[in-house]
Amino acid sequence: MKLGFILREAAKGLRQNVVMVVSVVLVTFVSLTFVGASALLQLQINQMKGYWYDRMEVAVYLCDDSSSSTNCAGKEVTDAQRQNIEKVLKSEQLAPYIKEYAYESKDQAYKNFLDQYKNSSLVDQITPEQLPESYRAALVDPEKYPVINEALSTVDGVDSVVDQRELLEKVFQLVRVASAAAAVVAIVMIVCAVLLTGTTIQLSAMHRRLETTIMRLVGASKATIQLPFIIEGVIASLIGGVLASGTLWLLLKFLVEDKLASENVGVAFISTNEVWLVAPGLLIIGIVLATISSVVTLKRYLKV
Repeated sequence: MKLGFILREAAKGLRQNVVMVVSVVLVTFVSLTFVGASALLQLQINQMKGYWYDRMEVAVYLCDDSSSSTNCAGKEVTDAQRQNIEKVLKSEQLAPYIKEYAYESKDQAYKNFLDQYKNSSLVDQITPEQLPESYRAALVDPEKYPVINEALSTVDGVDSVVDQRELLEKVFQLVRVASAAAAVVAIVMIVCAVLLTGTTIQLSAMHRRLETTIMRLVGASKATIQLPFIIEGVIASLIGGVLASGTLWLLLKFLVEDKLASENVGVAFISTNEVWLVAPGLLIIGIVLATISSVVTLKRYLKV
């Protein structure tokens, strides 16, 4: 089996089926881009969970005139109630669960609101009086929120106890849905890529049927006959994989690192380094799918 001959035959097949090869490249590129996007979205979920779960706070909102909680009865929290709430936060019952806590006044809440929503039209509609006072507690173990909720939710002067991880979980859920959608599209596109690769190899084999028949008559091995066609599919898939990896790198560089990360300093985003974790997998997937599709097609149409 001469490597030079096999490579020349593969190059010949690529030249004869340029349009179909380009189609394989594009379909493989799109499908692997969705596969990579799905993987990167999952990495982003894990990154945000690891970053935020240790930083999430429990917000203990205090009563004001608009509160409807049974602990409030439409009355604003009193100094005595505020002192009692702080006493509960310091109590031996909660000390093992609370790492630290801090009081946030209406003015501080409004300042934080302006920082978070400075580009939103809500800024013109909200006043400091509309935002409640609160205590912000950082937990030793964020999973122990029910203990804090049970201890504080019935205390006079407490309107509500909110686990901010639940709010973030909604964001995670949206990202999971996007990741699942990308995975579904990726599967559909991979099936299309496999079928198109098989069709391309079939056309190439039909065009060179006389050559392959002569090769069989002179005693050429199955590997010698099949390898040029397999290499054609693998090369097309590799090009698609490289394009997909490059596209994902550009998206992370210019959309995530340069834009989202710079505008949201407190959020832990993945970086372009994660592309190098995903890219080898994309190339391997492309090679495996192209090889399987090529071998199955060749066995069917070349009878070797």
